[in-house]
Amino acid sequence: MENRTKIINDSLVRIYNDILWIEEKELKKSQFNDLSIKEMHAINAITMYEHKTVSQVAKELHLTPGTLTATIDRLTRKNYVTRIRSNDDRRVIRLGLTKKGRLMFRAHDAFHRMMVRNFLKDLGQDEIKTIEKALRNLELFLRERS
Repeated sequence: MENRTKIINDSLVRIYNDILWIEEKELKKSQFNDLSIKEMHAINAITMYEHKTVSQVAKELHLTPGTLTATIDRLTRKNYVTRIRSNDDRRVIRLGLTKKGRLMFRAHDAFHRMMVRNFLKDLGQDEIKTIEKALRNLELFLRERS
């Protein structure tokens, strides 16, 4: 079992590093080459489906609100993100994506969907369920430590 643990660990590390490397390489040669990896992941966390607060996005990215605010300032200047003041409480500011931000979100999402489809290619439903269970276990383990 210990050998399998090492093999799986080594594979997870390589996959994580490869994903970051590919994302960075593709980002640099795309129309979004003005973005850093961290900014791209901030756009992904903001999403185009809901208007989260800075605190909500910061928590999701494991950043302080102050650190995220600096990133949001840059993304606003680059026209990827917009701040939306709440009508109910003018002190509350939510984040939204501009047209350019939504385009980036979709491109990043498409890469991840393609990656997952290839990961699951040629697997049966039982195998996919096993992978889903293993991923839930890993998420739970990581969540308990964050």
